[in-house]
Amino acid sequence: MKLYHYSFIFLLIIGLFSCKKDNPDGASQNDTDAILEAALEQASNGQGRSFFTLPNSNDFSNIPQDPKNPLSKEKVALGQFLFHETALASNPKHSIGKSTYSCASCHHAQGGFQACLPQGIGDGGIGFGDTGLDRIIQAEYSMDEIDVQPLRTPSAMNSAFQKVTLWNGQFGATDLNEDTKDKWDTTTPLANNFYGYEGVETQAIAGLAVHRMEVDADELIAAIPAYKGLFDAAFPDFPENTRISRITAGLAIAAYERTLLANKTPFQDWLKGDNDAMSALEKEGAILFFDKAQCVSCHTGPALNSMAFYALGMENLQGQGVTEYDPTDAAHKGRGGFTGVDSEMHKFKVPQLYNLKDSPFYGHGASFTDLGSVVAYKNAGVKENSLVPDNYMSEEFQALNLTDDEVSKITAFLETALYDNDLTRYVPESVPSGNCFPNNDPQSQSDLGCN
Repeated sequence: MKLYHYSFIFLLIIGLFSCKKDNPDGASQNDTDAILEAALEQASNGQGRSFFTLPNSNDFSNIPQDPKNPLSKEKVALGQFLFHETALASNPKHSIGKSTYSCASCHHAQGGFQACLPQGIGDGGIGFGDTGLDRIIQAEYSMDEIDVQPLRTPSAMNSAFQKVTLWNGQFGATDLNEDTKDKWDTTTPLANNFYGYEGVETQAIAGLAVHRMEVDADELIAAIPAYKGLFDAAFPDFPENTRISRITAGLAIAAYERTLLANKTPFQDWLKGDNDAMSALEKEGAILFFDKAQCVSCHTGPALNSMAFYALGMENLQGQGVTEYDPTDAAHKGRGGFTGVDSEMHKFKVPQLYNLKDSPFYGHGASFTDLGSVVAYKNAGVKENSLVPDNYMSEEFQALNLTDDEVSKITAFLETALYDNDLTRYVPESVPSGNCFPNNDPQSQSDLGCN
């Protein structure tokens, strides 16, 4: 976010009024709509509303995808099942964890495809509650046995608009990572980059093994015969002896994840021509977001994200996480922790901004518990993490001099105008195993009303 001059915006507003751009009902746009449209034009080099519009989830031709993993309805359908399938949890640390967790344990619809926790818990977790907030550690597991992320779990939603994934961008063989092959340690999950896929696919393939899930063809088909037909339909061009594997399962999951688009929000409806979809307050917040506060300089495009990395001095996981904080962990050094490049230390990837209010934790270290505090933090431009040296801080992080009222308006835009209240459309009614999901331990079964 940074201030800039308004002359161009003023000229665009004049142009909009002179053209008398009408709503579908024939009424001229009001001043607020015209100002917002002008801000979008300026922020997108003239492309305007279309530049920020998310495609429909079945519009495969307009959803960004890995050319090595083209989308198909069969592949997406298989991926939806596998993403929620607790039967894949076949390699837990303790037998009590078998078939009790899934990808959706840490990326569920109730949390905006986040975990609703400072650290999502896969193997070693128990319970769910109403929104995932009540998931805790199984008594049988020690702290060094549970499966958790070292940072706050990123959302899987709108992931189609990422070339590389995770807070440090370590997964993905293309784009920003083309020159990082010397960092792909073959003894770590980074070895999955050598398959040559983009970040969404690479993370899905790697994640199955990292999170103690297995896809053995013989065992899977023996236990759940329905999956044979689903894999056959999704991967007809693969030889039959390689059609069911961790690789193809990961590709199907990634295909499904690319369709998780928050395209039913007030802002998205406004972009598509419904000028009444947003309230006056939300529109004023949007104008600030795209104009004076210049949030759009980092959060841009349909997902309001980017492949850029910034050092904003936010705290790492300390105290509020479920595992002990280790400041020497490379994950806490951001992009630089992966690349080893000094100038990239403490820089973390710009996240997408939809459905943030579904989870009460923000920042890579979950150090904020409400969106207003995040906006206020960026407005103040004062780092909270003393472990980040001043010379590593991004120059874009500076005081914005917004008023409290302006901070509140931006917060309203983020909380409500970017909120899709129908994410359950992406959740299957059941999975082929018949198991409870996203978790299948006894407490979760009770919380979720399964079995």
